[in-house]
Amino acid sequence: MKKNWFASCNALSVALLGSCWSVQATELNINGVSDYAASASANSREQVTSITQFSDVVPTDWAYQALSNLIERYGCVAGYPNGTYRGNRAMTRFEAAALLNACLDRVTEVTDELKRLMKEFEKELAILKGRVDGLEARVGELEATQFTTTTKLEGLTTFVVGANVFGGDANATGDQPVANQKRANREFGATSFNYDTQLTLNTSFTGKDNLITILRVGNFDGGKNVFGGSFLPLSTLETAFQEGDEPNIIGLDRLYYSFPVGDNIVLTFGGLVGQEDMLGIWPSAYPSDAILDVTTLNGAPGAYNKNLGAGAGVTWSANGFSATANYVAASANISTPSKGGVGTAGAGSTGTLQIGYQQEQWGLAAIYTSVQNTNQNGEPNGLMAFGTQFVLDSYDNPGTTSAFGLSGYWQPETSGWIPSISAGWGYNATSYDSTVLRSVDQSTLVTASQSWTVALEWNDVVLKGNNAGMAVGQPMFATELESGDTPRDGNYIWEWWYQFQVTDNISVTPALFYLSRPFGQETPSDTTFNQLGGLVKTTFSF
Repeated sequence: MKKNWFASCNALSVALLGSCWSVQATELNINGVSDYAASASANSREQVTSITQFSDVVPTDWAYQALSNLIERYGCVAGYPNGTYRGNRAMTRFEAAALLNACLDRVTEVTDELKRLMKEFEKELAILKGRVDGLEARVGELEATQFTTTTKLEGLTTFVVGANVFGGDANATGDQPVANQKRANREFGATSFNYDTQLTLNTSFTGKDNLITILRVGNFDGGKNVFGGSFLPLSTLETAFQEGDEPNIIGLDRLYYSFPVGDNIVLTFGGLVGQEDMLGIWPSAYPSDAILDVTTLNGAPGAYNKNLGAGAGVTWSANGFSATANYVAASANISTPSKGGVGTAGAGSTGTLQIGYQQEQWGLAAIYTSVQNTNQNGEPNGLMAFGTQFVLDSYDNPGTTSAFGLSGYWQPETSGWIPSISAGWGYNATSYDSTVLRSVDQSTLVTASQSWTVALEWNDVVLKGNNAGMAVGQPMFATELESGDTPRDGNYIWEWWYQFQVTDNISVTPALFYLSRPFGQETPSDTTFNQLGGLVKTTFSF
């Protein structure tokens, strides 16, 4: 009985040995070669040197000897990644041509049988050669025009259109910054249009290391724009940047280098590196599109304070566990000890220890950070930036804060209407310099503060690719005072957002946030003051 061509010629081995010539003409379908090409590529990593490597080929198969001879003589037989050959699977002419083409380079003698085979597949071989030549030309063009062989450039541009409305009946009291509703709306209530652009250069010299360089430009003036923190730091957006006092100036936002030591240790150091850049675990699944900066700090903005400057860190990780130690000096570039340096009283430094454990759907981390509140000249370092105004004014005094945090997250196995949950809590204990204790009203000095956040995020909700989220919490609020009095500090913060994924590289995110009592204890008794913000973010990634 005549065997069909697919059964007898699938491996090309029988064809090369002249055992089968009943090849039927079929439509040219280049897609038919893809399945074999993928398997051949996978097997090229594990060269087939013996027919015994195929689990589904046995000595009783009619083509067993022909296939064995081809492996031994030409060494161009490929199977599938699972160790099978699938000799009875039907194949297209293009697959057969691909098999023949793979063997031609290994054939040293052109026999009559091989000539017949090459003539039979002449058209398919020509098309394959044309595609390979075209691919090689494109690769050559890319190599000639690429930016560099070691560096990858990534870009992110964000447009923000938004405004704020202030409410309540609190009036200004002395030098305190609490403003009444009309005054706040008049001075800070305009709609603004801002932008932030980041260009990230990832450079690898060995394939395992990474030199990070981030250039950034924006116009979120910290002295004139609410979203840049001009009125209250709590309303600062995560994507809000301006270099210096003038907008539209390109600045260096990050510059650091990380590399592995062995299989479990990563070292990082640089002249401009963030505390968060050197942590082994970021214990949160929130958010995919950040709004307020404070809600991205795992409920512990004292410990996760994102200090930025010269620094170094080491992280060990294995089997889901990680441990990190790092140090950052915000004023390391200054050689006057009272104003800066490394390891000085004026360094504006943080020292951080973190331990954590992470699995595919959940993670947990504990962190401790020692923070220099100010340098010796009493100039704030801006490290403890996310709390009520009462707390922030206290932490502007020289002293040291020990910040603790416990944070974690869980996310569902599949996206949809079940949200991921991220939560965190922070505690901060502060001691002040003796000069502060002698000269400052002790009822205004915060010795302990706490914070917490709970955040939910829904992925692929309503429409696939779109995400929604909300967070609630209390940024740092006073729980103990140097005087022993009971503080009446406190403020709740809420945010809500929905991210429309317009394309793979463009998203539009409308958002709202609310601060219930952002000045905390500095708001006079029996009065109220609050802030409501709304914005639309448009993000372009490239």
